[in-house]
Amino acid sequence: MDIYLIRHTKTATGKGLCYGQSNVELADSFSEEALQLKQKLPELKPGSLVFSSPLTRCLQLAETFSNSVVSDVRLLELDFGDWEGMRFDALKPDVLLQWTDNFVHLAPPKGESFTDLCLRAENFWQDLLTYETEQVLVITHAGVIRALLTHILQLPPAKAFQFRVDFGSVHKFQHLDNYTYINYLNL
Repeated sequence: MDIYLIRHTKTATGKGLCYGQSNVELADSFSEEALQLKQKLPELKPGSLVFSSPLTRCLQLAETFSNSVVSDVRLLELDFGDWEGMRFDALKPDVLLQWTDNFVHLAPPKGESFTDLCLRAENFWQDLLTYETEQVLVITHAGVIRALLTHILQLPPAKAFQFRVDFGSVHKFQHLDNYTYINYLNL
């Protein structure tokens, strides 16, 4: 099975905004970015599956690939809880530092830790590998892609941010004989 993890295209938010599970608008360049992204992928074969985070920034992209997108809450970005919609530089510096120093285990107020995100992403991955299809597209967020990379490579979650995950990037995996190969990252 060929599995393509795809990060949504650019958003219309300013840099530094905390918008994990918030619905935000896509940038005006969405149509152009979606076209560029499609050029990175082979043509979808009959019977291919398309999964998406339920947030509109992912669903809108997923629906350019298929009329039968499967929305899955396990593909949501990290829940920043009370920090959703705030700018990171508006948070108390000591509180932000405490979280960034221990984001793997520490959750923002009323949010989730990176460990929580990893667990739900791994659960999705295990279910995904039970499908019998040749091709799968998964349109999601940077945090989920990083969580899946740490799972597949059996790395400590603290190493997740060593992976670049650009807007509109494609990460290709091939699952054969109970083993997952990485074909490429961040294309």
